[in-house]
Amino acid sequence: MAMPDLANPITYAIPGFVILLLAELLLNQRGKGYELKDTAISLLMGTGSRVAGILTIAPILALAYWAHEFALFDIGYIWWAWIICFVLDDLAYYVFHRCAHRVRWFWASHVNHHSSEHYNLSTALRQTWTGFIALGFIFRLPVILIGFPVEMILFCGAINLIYQFWFHTEAIDKMPRWFEWLFNTPSHHRVHHATNARYLDANYAGVFILWDRMFGSFVAEDDTDKIEYGLVNNLGSFNLLRVAFHEWMAIAGDVWRAPWRHKLSYMLREPGWSHDGSRETTAMIKARVSAQKPVQEFSTEKSAGTR
Repeated sequence: MAMPDLANPITYAIPGFVILLLAELLLNQRGKGYELKDTAISLLMGTGSRVAGILTIAPILALAYWAHEFALFDIGYIWWAWIICFVLDDLAYYVFHRCAHRVRWFWASHVNHHSSEHYNLSTALRQTWTGFIALGFIFRLPVILIGFPVEMILFCGAINLIYQFWFHTEAIDKMPRWFEWLFNTPSHHRVHHATNARYLDANYAGVFILWDRMFGSFVAEDDTDKIEYGLVNNLGSFNLLRVAFHEWMAIAGDVWRAPWRHKLSYMLREPGWSHDGSRETTAMIKARVSAQKPVQEFSTEKSAGTR
């Protein structure tokens, strides 16, 4: 089947993003949950991310087409291929997203998305400028090597990203039970953005929350544990460049100061790891809080680490 003419759906979705954001502002008690400087940072990060994407698409496409030369199969644009490609691309996103929270190199590119202490539709637009530097695109290579067309994978990835916009909100409580079981929702993703100990590093899904249920990373939202958003140690700054690059600078500083045998670990170990135990990883935070209180009484206590 011949390749269809595929436009970038994100371009067409942007007006919808703006309309929904304005609707949330107007309907959610006249902007409750929004803060002017925070929202401005999110919008500027989103704009910068689009610019970075345009500037780096050429080498990414070159790598993708080169990798496709080694594909196991030559899958065309037949209807069932779109469905399988979308599901596999979403699984690839889950693996990427989980690594982005468990490997500091990838976290450095992803952390800015979690840096807002508010949770609204503008937060969805707080996207990275450094995805190309972090090499996040390599997680789609397995889908390419299976044999799905590069254009199909890019289109499915764009639809996945568009889907993720709507659940960055507190305006929606819960969806129907069947929907909550299969798909990512505002409730599930609020958990992902929480800094509460019980919620750390959970619900990595893009579209299908089923991946988290399958791979043991699912945590349900608990109405008795009020969610706090942001980072374990919040930036306390609305400096755009700090939001965009602060973790890369922190990595550079740690690598510079660390003994030689630990330098690589400061890039590839989990966020919060330190060779002298002076910081806390997610596992350490959970263990500490769990020891202090019963599981059902997890607090929103925060650590002194860099996570």
